[in-house]
Amino acid sequence: MYTVKEIYYTLQGEGRHTGRPAVFLRFSGCNLWTGREKDRSKATCQFCDTDFVGVDGPGGGKYKDPLSLSGAVEKTWTDSVEFDRNRYVVCTGGEPLLQLDSLAIEALHEKGFKVAVETNGTISLPKGIDWTCVSPKANTKLIVRAGEELKFVFPQKDANPSQFENLPFDHFSLQPMDGPDLAANTAKAIAYSLKNPKWTLSIQTHKILGIE
Repeated sequence: MYTVKEIYYTLQGEGRHTGRPAVFLRFSGCNLWTGREKDRSKATCQFCDTDFVGVDGPGGGKYKDPLSLSGAVEKTWTDSVEFDRNRYVVCTGGEPLLQLDSLAIEALHEKGFKVAVETNGTISLPKGIDWTCVSPKANTKLIVRAGEELKFVFPQKDANPSQFENLPFDHFSLQPMDGPDLAANTAKAIAYSLKNPKWTLSIQTHKILGIE
């Protein structure tokens, strides 16, 4: 059984694949926060900007098996045959690795999708993922220490990008923390990237464009 907040077709809004058409498969639940505001001050991650509670989004629900889940993702993809070879699904949350398993990945592959995951890196990866993006959070144990992209939300009080820059990732992205201090955080991220050019700036373009 897979509990899903929402499934929708959009453009990737941040990180290395910004602008790429993708189905977002958002799983419900996270291991660093309940998702409820009353619990935020006690959460390990207190700056999350995503609603991952429940199953009330478009395509949300409980999917009994990998085939029903992959079928829902396929129905959400554009129906243009021209784009079938570019099928791409981003598994996110919350924390998708609480639910995403190798059987679901295999089912998505059988539908022709490349499978990406956006994870906090505290849970081991299942087999078969095509693109791993890890977003480390302060005061957690990082289990996933290699992949295609490391995207660090900046600044974090008890963590620094330098802790992660020697890990074997192909790309390193620095993303300003959203919230009331976004402008100041963006300026800090720009300055850090200019001084440390291993890091590229990641902007949440979907918020600027007003898309999901």
